[in-house]
Amino acid sequence: MAGLQNIFQSEHMSVAILLIVLILVILYVINIVQLHKMNKNYHQFLKKLGKGENIEESLKEYIEKVDEVSMDNKEIIEYYQKLDQKGKKCMQKIGIVRYTAYEKMGSDLSFALAILDADNNGVVLNGIYSTEGSNIFAKPIQAGKSTYTLSSQEQEALQKAMQS
Repeated sequence: MAGLQNIFQSEHMSVAILLIVLILVILYVINIVQLHKMNKNYHQFLKKLGKGENIEESLKEYIEKVDEVSMDNKEIIEYYQKLDQKGKKCMQKIGIVRYTAYEKMGSDLSFALAILDADNNGVVLNGIYSTEGSNIFAKPIQAGKSTYTLSSQEQEALQKAMQS
């Protein structure tokens, strides 16, 4: 142990430690200068990349705009889903059959018209034409079926509507 103390207390060791500290200080100063140059080059690069503007600010603005668009897209998707649900309730399937109600009349002036939504709910209208006048009958449809008896023409119009 005493030998080690003598080595650390000698003049040569003090000079060596002083030289090492001096070298470390010089290396530290060199690193600071290089870091400053690199920072300066980085900011110049960002300005050139941003065409004279600070690209960091441009990127922040861009990110804000992307966030706004993302929120707008969410609103649009929600609106579309609501619209899609409402659209299913709209009348969108139609089937029509024209026929002659009375053999002596001749032309196909009578009709059966089925109007349904996406779930096959709606109405069947039957317009019967005669020389004395015309009558229209409506029969409700739920899930493709009616609680009322349907004529063959009404049934055919209903089938056409459900297949469209």
